[in-house]
Amino acid sequence: MIKLKPISKDSIPRAIQKAERYRLLNQSWAAESICLDILEVDPGNQQVLVMLVLALTDIHSGVAASGLLKAKEYLARITDDYQRTYYSGMISERRGHALLERGGMGSGGMAYESLNNAMALYEQAEAIRPAGNDDALLRWNTCARVLAGNSHLAPTSDTYEPALEE
Repeated sequence: MIKLKPISKDSIPRAIQKAERYRLLNQSWAAESICLDILEVDPGNQQVLVMLVLALTDIHSGVAASGLLKAKEYLARITDDYQRTYYSGMISERRGHALLERGGMGSGGMAYESLNNAMALYEQAEAIRPAGNDDALLRWNTCARVLAGNSHLAPTSDTYEPALEE
């Protein structure tokens, strides 16, 4: 394997700006790489951990299990309870939107479950949010509107009954 070149601690603020810019340009793979470089030098950087969680869910459209697992690993390193809960909701919401866009058999039920889970997490975040921070409420309202605007989204049934030909 090729040995990666470490960045200096002094370059972290500039690297963070670059990572943010790449995310905005829909080049989350580049943002992910920069975040990983920063975390090698500053493993507890909370801002970068959040950005990495978002970049990973951007890249994998919130659906791929490997992307979700990696995002959850970095999410666990976020020390602030509010942020950890809020971004857990974001992961679930992004998965719901990705499933909704992707479509396919069973995707409506899975999207419903993901969005419903996101709403529950946003309610938990709302209860512990800092004063003046209504981000969790804004995200909860977004999920509610998506569910209300997509009548085909419904809870999955726990029972499976195969169709029988008569």
